[in-house]
Amino acid sequence: MTGRPVTVRSTAGPAGLLLVAAAAAWIWVVTHWGGMQAMPGTMGVGLPAFLAVWTLMMAAMMLPATAPVAALYARTITVHRAARMVVFTIAYLLVWAAAGIPAYWLATGLGRAAGLSALAGTAVAAAVFAVNGVFQLTPLKDRCLAKCRSPIGLMLRYASYPGPSRDLRAGAHHGAFCLSCCWSLMVVLAAFGAMNLWAMAVVAAVITTEKLAPGGRLVARAVGIASIALAAAVFWVPALAPGLTGGGMAGA
Repeated sequence: MTGRPVTVRSTAGPAGLLLVAAAAAWIWVVTHWGGMQAMPGTMGVGLPAFLAVWTLMMAAMMLPATAPVAALYARTITVHRAARMVVFTIAYLLVWAAAGIPAYWLATGLGRAAGLSALAGTAVAAAVFAVNGVFQLTPLKDRCLAKCRSPIGLMLRYASYPGPSRDLRAGAHHGAFCLSCCWSLMVVLAAFGAMNLWAMAVVAAVITTEKLAPGGRLVARAVGIASIALAAAVFWVPALAPGLTGGGMAGA
């Protein structure tokens, strides 16, 4: 391997840029959607607008937890580091943007179910909480989370990717792992309402803690147990799921 030596400063830059991008996404979301009431479904927008907002939401929520992996990946790059890390990040976000398509149709279906009756909305909310709770406790969640928490194996895999497509493939591959790990937490956002900033902040904090904190695996299990508890509690307190029961929780 040739090129300039890899230093802590040179790899901290890419991680810092991801944090700056996440901060910019948060600022945009808060500026444009702060103060909105929780609403079911797709916020009343079409697929293109939904995908744009969804991708910004994912950038805000996911990039902070991804920054350490990006810094580690940057250590494997010795030339054109900044440009190649941009490709890695774009590929990562494209995976989440693609996930916005099924998310749109799921949000559409959940919104219609919530509009049928209060009981239907409550039942859907309970199902959403239960699905997340069960997934958080599965071995599949553990395996996906382990890849994110200890990504050395991934780095070895990415180093084997040949040619100029390496950064694109690496970013997409890591994005797919993050999606596999966190999809059920994103579904839970529907229960709290589209663009509910408090819910976004809590879910982002859970994801970051799961991936980076020493006790992240225990946090994942605790969130699973809490989610199952919410699946039962929402029948007595429908306002726990304002996005599906009409609780009207403010977005910020």
